[in-house]
Amino acid sequence: MIEFFTQAPIYVLAFLAVITVVVFVHELGHFMVARAVGVRVEVFSIGFGKELFGFNDRRGTRWKFGLLPLGGYVKMFGESDDTVQPDGTTRPLTETERAGSFAHKSLARRSAVVVAGPVANYIFAILVLGILYLSYGQPFTAPVVGEVQADSVAAEIGLQTGDRIVAIDGNAVESFQDVAETVQFGLGVPLELTIERDGESQTIPAVPSVVEITDNFGNVHRVGRLGIGPAGETETRTFGPLAAFGAATAESWNTSGRILESLWQIIEGTRSADELGGVIRIGKMAGDIAKEGIVQLIGFAAFISIMLGLFNLFPIPMLDGGHLAFYAYEAVRGRPMAIRAQEWAFRVGLVFLVGLTLFAIRNDLKLFDFFKNLLT
Repeated sequence: MIEFFTQAPIYVLAFLAVITVVVFVHELGHFMVARAVGVRVEVFSIGFGKELFGFNDRRGTRWKFGLLPLGGYVKMFGESDDTVQPDGTTRPLTETERAGSFAHKSLARRSAVVVAGPVANYIFAILVLGILYLSYGQPFTAPVVGEVQADSVAAEIGLQTGDRIVAIDGNAVESFQDVAETVQFGLGVPLELTIERDGESQTIPAVPSVVEITDNFGNVHRVGRLGIGPAGETETRTFGPLAAFGAATAESWNTSGRILESLWQIIEGTRSADELGGVIRIGKMAGDIAKEGIVQLIGFAAFISIMLGLFNLFPIPMLDGGHLAFYAYEAVRGRPMAIRAQEWAFRVGLVFLVGLTLFAIRNDLKLFDFFKNLLT
């Protein structure tokens, strides 16, 4: 904890750099599609609260930075009731206002504006990872068994040094990292390993053990274990432009799958909810990764961008996915959900998100022994 606070500037600056970039990208997605479909954008804000500084562009949008840099928003004309006057009465929209009103756009255009934020986060992550793969390559280790730990699952099922794992549950394996991720995130789920030994292929069933580990950032995780280590050294896979961005797309897809799998394991109880982290944990990770180098920090920003894009697609009121759920209802029923029902949904969504945020902060504070003693 002392080290964390003495190096606080590094953690704060790294966190702000990462979160500002990914939030800007997210809101820029909303902004660009809104402009493209003719919606009048009134405010583009990075951060909330009192404006620190900003400017107006030639089309009347106010670009600003808020006092609290934990998020951001794009305010579009017609999202709320912009016709309410000081005396509480409303007035009809002019033709010009109707043309630029978000609420008066077609269902397809409103949906496009909403989904553009998460899509922008994914595009950003793919571009960043693709450029990193193209510039530096992708580290990997061949999926060949080296060490087999005594009294491990691998020893029990007869894995031997030199075995090459070519598939797990019928899915091709290209690197030892693929094997590790499948086993670690599976949390004891039975697997079928297809291996090559002495030129022959065979399938071996395995049920990984589950252990608790503490990562380099102080986070405790439950992971699956076979009890094997790689045989070779880490190599670097190089790519051409198309292959680099193809690999980046695949990595973004796989990362999303791992996040969803972990969340489902928390819901069903096979993984502890204490693994959920919030802004403090992200800040600590950003600072620790920043110490490793700018390239690593850029890669971390891509990961956070994927997380932000995916989280915003969840069908929770207050999030983009919640709005898309309302639009799906509108598409099926042929009319929008009742205003009263939407208001209640937003209240429930707000309570849920605030509760989730507080729970994540509680988990974050448990990283430090002082706070852990206060909480237990």
